[in-house]
Amino acid sequence: MDTAGPPAPAGTEGDCSPPVAKSRVSGLGDGPGGSTGETSRRLSKEQIFVLVSAASMNLGCMMTYSILGPFFPKEAEKKGASNTTIGMIFGCYALFELLASLVFGKYLVHIGAKFMFIAGMFVSGGVTILFGVLDQLPEGPIFIAMCFLVRIVDAIGFGAAITASSSILAKAFPNNVATVMGSLEVFSGLGLVAGPPLGGLLYQSFGYEVPFIFLGCIVLLMIPLNLCILPSYESDAGKQSFWKLVTLPKIGLIAFVIISLSSCFGFLDPTLSLFVMKKFSLSTGYVGLVFLGLSLSYAISSPLFGLLSDKMPNLRKWFLVFGNLITAGCYMLLGPIPLLHIKSQLWLLVLVLVINGVSAGMSIIPTFPEMLSCAYANGFEDGISTLGLVSGLFGAMWSVGAFMGPILGGFLCEKIGFEWAAAIQGLWTLLSGVAMALFYLWEDSTMRRSKAQNILGTEEEQAALLPNDT
Repeated sequence: MDTAGPPAPAGTEGDCSPPVAKSRVSGLGDGPGGSTGETSRRLSKEQIFVLVSAASMNLGCMMTYSILGPFFPKEAEKKGASNTTIGMIFGCYALFELLASLVFGKYLVHIGAKFMFIAGMFVSGGVTILFGVLDQLPEGPIFIAMCFLVRIVDAIGFGAAITASSSILAKAFPNNVATVMGSLEVFSGLGLVAGPPLGGLLYQSFGYEVPFIFLGCIVLLMIPLNLCILPSYESDAGKQSFWKLVTLPKIGLIAFVIISLSSCFGFLDPTLSLFVMKKFSLSTGYVGLVFLGLSLSYAISSPLFGLLSDKMPNLRKWFLVFGNLITAGCYMLLGPIPLLHIKSQLWLLVLVLVINGVSAGMSIIPTFPEMLSCAYANGFEDGISTLGLVSGLFGAMWSVGAFMGPILGGFLCEKIGFEWAAAIQGLWTLLSGVAMALFYLWEDSTMRRSKAQNILGTEEEQAALLPNDT
């Protein structure tokens, strides 16, 4: 489509309901390797290979991403880095992943999805090993500059791998995008859960270098496997741009949802552990178990919401809305906010984090298929080019939230305390949930009016033709 404007009534190019998926049979056997017009619930060999490749990337890259938490801040302080500088070293990852996602999403077809996937894993694994030798550098500006450089290159590699992975998955499973991505979030969750304790154990046992070298080598060893089994998808370059995609009202609102949810996760990184240790006098090990409630509930619930999103597409919009509203309620109770006059208790905090993990899965998983179906409905080509644009936009918006959350969270906690800061963070998801609810109500009313007009027009046309027929 050459121009992008507000969604038009149903049946026109502005309709954001899937135009093609309605006529497709929904089953895991569809897509590449599946027979056209047949309902097969058996995965093809190609689809299995795609799942193995994406799962290995999610697990390996998330472990290397999360390994820094337990021990890097202490080592950086020894090298003369301030707390602000350490926060910037963490924050620059999200910023450059944002830029990488936009660029790689735009040029996915030119570079090639498989090459981008493999190259991203190679870069991520290689720089993870390099991070393990930074302690050999002299303290001061040289160490800090190299930390920034290595972290930025790692973000670029991860941005390339995740953008290519999302596009390949959507191409291999065109009718079950949410189910597959929700299922693979289990491996992302496992990586985030396993990374910190494994890194801490290796650091305690063998020192600074071994955690990075060990996990970096694991990622690099996955590359030969993916070279052999990952299929190649060729496609012509599309004419659409990120600007045309973002200017679609529905896409813009979903992007706001992604940013608000991602910033909620990012908010907890620099704030929750300090609050828990101060409020409940917990040790570092028990603080990790508190975070486990959020990670596990998200990883377990994501496949379920992915399956429901694909089997019952009409539920996606309500998952988005209610997931955001529930998340907002969770952040009001996280402190809890002083206006509620509820005493802060450890069991309540853990329960709220578990519910937050479920609500996050409810609202995050439907966003990608909703963006994809809206893009197709507005004239974007059904191919790897559009998948690259949507994947890049999703990754970029997630990175915006991941960059904003820790910075705003740390600032607000310092000024007004964790309880009020968490409540203000929850307002983001409340606003995005209400905005999506209003849009969906407007969209439904527009579709009903369009159907009524079509029926009336048909009846008038039949009445005009009947005398001639007689």
